[in-house]
This record gives sequence, structure tokens and C-alpha cells, in this order.
Amino acid sequence: MQRQVIEYGGIPVGIAVPHNDRLRFIAVKFHVIDLDNQQFTSVGELKAAIRDHLNSQPAMAA
Repeated sequence: MQRQVIEYGGIPVGIAVPHNDRLRFIAVKFHVIDLDNQQFTSVGELKAAIRDHLNSQPAMAA
């Protein structure tokens, strides 16, 4: 496993860093900060968590 940039909707939102045979998420965008330092078994699981998290949030004003 290597570090990997994680994008959502074409925008980088964080990186996945190998940690004890899992991936630790390091958030770089405020709207996914609640997922910072959580661990996932795969990039697919991480992206699903981001999608679920963002879909559960109320829309933000510009």
C-alpha cells in the first residue's frame, strides 16, 4: 500500500495513508473533517464513507 490522494467529485479531499494493514484518512477539506483519522479497509470503503457523510449533511451556502 502507498499513500493515495482521495478525490470526491474531482476535488482532492484528503489522502489515504497505510496504517496497520488499513488505510488512515487524512482530511484536507473542511467538509470531510469528521472523517479525519478514521481507518478503512479499502479505498472503496473510504470513498463510500465520504459519499455517505456528504449526503447526510445539509447543503452549505456559498
